Amino acid sequence: MLKFEEIQNIVNNEIAKLDFKSEPVELYQPISYVLSGNGKRLRSCLALLSCNLFNNDIRNAIKPAIGVEMFHNFTLLHDDIMDKADLRRNKPTVHKKWNENVAILSGDAMLIKAYDLFFELKPEILAKVIEVFNKAALQVCEGQQYDMNFETKIDVTTDEYIKMITLKTAVLLAASLKIGAIIGGATLKDADLLYYYGINLGIAFQLQDDYLDVYGDVKTFGKKIGGDIVSNKKTYLLISAIENAKDENKYKLLNLLYNKHIESQEKIKEVTDIYNDLNIPQVLKEKLHFYHSQAVNNISQVNAKKGDINVFIQLSNNLLIRKK
Repeated sequence: MLKFEEIQNIVNNEIAKLDFKSEPVELYQPISYVLSGNGKRLRSCLALLSCNLFNNDIRNAIKPAIGVEMFHNFTLLHDDIMDKADLRRNKPTVHKKWNENVAILSGDAMLIKAYDLFFELKPEILAKVIEVFNKAALQVCEGQQYDMNFETKIDVTTDEYIKMITLKTAVLLAASLKIGAIIGGATLKDADLLYYYGINLGIAFQLQDDYLDVYGDVKTFGKKIGGDIVSNKKTYLLISAIENAKDENKYKLLNLLYNKHIESQEKIKEVTDIYNDLNIPQVLKEKLHFYHSQAVNNISQVNAKKGDINVFIQLSNNLLIRKK
């Protein structure tokens, strides 16, 4: 079983081989810019690790794994426009470095390139993989729409939020794992267990992202701290605070959301103070640990060597202490 760092090296080397020097440069240069970033490559690495769990030869899974990575980065280009984000991985976002039209069109090109990377698979495998990929790709769009709906909805529940992040974030992690398992020759039962491991891992991953946006360090997190607070983004922290706040705290919190004249740093401080008063970070951490334990339970049932299973358990453990 390859180590996660070895898998990352394979992914990074493969991405470095991709040729985006075609004309027009205005279309392809932003793609190279995005893919040259220092992302975790989590989805592509999970696909290869999952394949390796059942097969020592992962070569057939490499290009599809990069395809998933390409699709993920395509969604980021468009998400950053919708979120009006200035930074991504400590670099200006594409629509800031170029403009929104460039980001939209380059993103579209990335989606097409993503599909290209699947077509060397044998037809019977390709059909199964594309079915999983297409379902996840559409669910990501559904999740993004729910996320946008939440912008104008104040009474979002934590259950609704978990559904949204399942679609927007977790399903692509889950699909990456299932795709790798299918290519590696896993049984349907084991492929599904890896899928559910990915769902629970993805939910925990996004909850940690919510936490880091408020309590992280900008130098390691790669984005401005408190951006979700400034934009009134419905995160697990904010939704839990609204659900748990009483009287004065609730009035103050809602006033902070609707106050368009408050300075950003003051808003971040006051909202964070309310989170702390209500013990919301601990509420989030308890929910995160629940999904982490579910992920560990899923992967522990997979029919594979215990030592290889431990690679996935360690990966989920690392999620709990990640800083970026």
